[in-house]
Order: sequence, then structure tokens, then C-alpha cells
Amino acid sequence: MEVRHLLRLYEQGNRDFTGVDLNGADLTGATLIGVNLTGANLRGANLSRAFLIKSDFSGAQMNWANLSFVKMSDAKLVEAELTKANFSGAFLVKSKLPGAKLSGANLNGANLRRANLWGANLCGAQLQRSNLREANLSGVNFNWANLSEARLIGAKLYGASLSGVNLSRAFLKGVDLGGVDLEGVALKEAKLSGANLEGANLAAADLSQAQLNRVNLKGADLTAANLTNASLEQANLTWTILRRANLSGADLTEAKLNGVDLEEIQLSGTILPESTARFIYSKAM
Repeated sequence: MEVRHLLRLYEQGNRDFTGVDLNGADLTGATLIGVNLTGANLRGANLSRAFLIKSDFSGAQMNWANLSFVKMSDAKLVEAELTKANFSGAFLVKSKLPGAKLSGANLNGANLRRANLWGANLCGAQLQRSNLREANLSGVNFNWANLSEARLIGAKLYGASLSGVNLSRAFLKGVDLGGVDLEGVALKEAKLSGANLEGANLAAADLSQAQLNRVNLKGADLTAANLTNASLEQANLTWTILRRANLSGADLTEAKLNGVDLEEIQLSGTILPESTARFIYSKAM
């Protein structure tokens, strides 16, 4: 369908464009509020800065589409094909994207606050500085995605896959990551105060300069993790595995270290709880 014809029909009050073929169409800045584009072909289409609020793109083919700075709050993109689509700077607050295929997509700076991305595939996606506060990210595939400086406070990450993800400088205060596999993950300078990481696998993870105040790391595996200059004040490290971990310069003031084996740990310049520091000093004597 030609773009002119589509826009004319919209102006006449038509809202149902199910299955329409708009492959490579230029809809830059178009206003298509509340339209039904389920199953539409929008591969490579340019929808940059378009107003698509409350529109339905469920099952649509939108590979390589340009949706930069688009307004899509309350939109539906259920199981939409969005591989390598460009959503940079997009406004997707409360949008519904369960099962959407977003591998390799660009979502840098996108606002996805309170969006539902349950079971979506974001493998290798770019989400730098994105807003995912209070979003449902349960079961999402974030493998090898870049979430540096992303805001994830209040997000649900139950069952999410996070292998090789970059969470450097991400905002994760109070987030529940209990039992999650974060082996080797980049969390440098991440804000994790009050987060739950009980039983999590953080072996070889980079947590240098991370804010981990009041974090629950009970029973977590931090084997060979980098915690240099991290802040762990009042953190719960009961029965945490810290073998070969680097805690140089870390602050563990008032941290709980019950059951922790401090052998093979690098503690150069580390601030330890008073009782632990006295114990180490007495052993050295």
C-alpha cells in the first residue's frame, strides 16, 4: 500500500490496516494513533518520530525498521519481529512486547518504563542508558546485551538469561537477582544497594567500584570476582564463597562475614568489620 493512500484512509477514520504491506515505506513523523497493524509488513520502514500511541503491531514484521524517537506508549508489539530494529530514544512507556524478537536491536536511550517484555529475545541488543524501571523482564534473553547505565530499579528479572551481559554503571538498587547466573558479567560501578543476590553465581564477575551497600549476598558464589574498591557496607556475606576474590580497597564496614573463608582472598587496603579485622590480626600474631 502506498503511504499517501494509508494516511488518507486514516484521516477518513479508518484504523484497521491488518496485514498491510508497507515494506520500506517512509512514515517519518506520521500520526497513526490507535491503528491496527497486526501482521503488517514493515521491514526496513522508516517510522522515525512517528506518533503510534496505543497502536497494535502484534505479529508485525519490522526487521531493520527505523523507529528512533517514536512515540509508542501503550502500544502492542506482541511477538513482533523486530530483529535489528532501531528504537533509539523511543518512548515505549507501558508498551506490551511479550515474546517480541529484538535480537541485535538498538534501544539506546529508550524509555520502557513499566513495559511488559516477558519472554522477549534481546540477545545482543543495545540498551545503553535505557529506562527499564518497573518493567516486566521475566524470562527475557539478555545474553550479550549492553545494558550499561540502564535504569532497572523495580524491574522484574525472574528467569532472565544474562550471560555475557554488560551492566556497568547500571542502576539496580533493590532489584531481586537471587539465584541468577551472572558468571563473568560486567557490573563495574553498578548501583546495587539493597539488591538481593542470595545464591547468585557471580564467579569471575567484575564488581569493581560497585555500590553494594546492604546487599544480600548470602551463599553467593564470588569465586575469582573483582571487588576492588567496592562498597559493601552492611552487606550480608554469610557463607558467601570468596575464594581467589579481589577485595583490595573494598569497604566492608559492618558487613556480615559468618562462615566466610578469608583464605586466598586479596585484602590489600580492605576495610573489614572490627571483629573480623581483630581475628585476622590475632592469626597473624
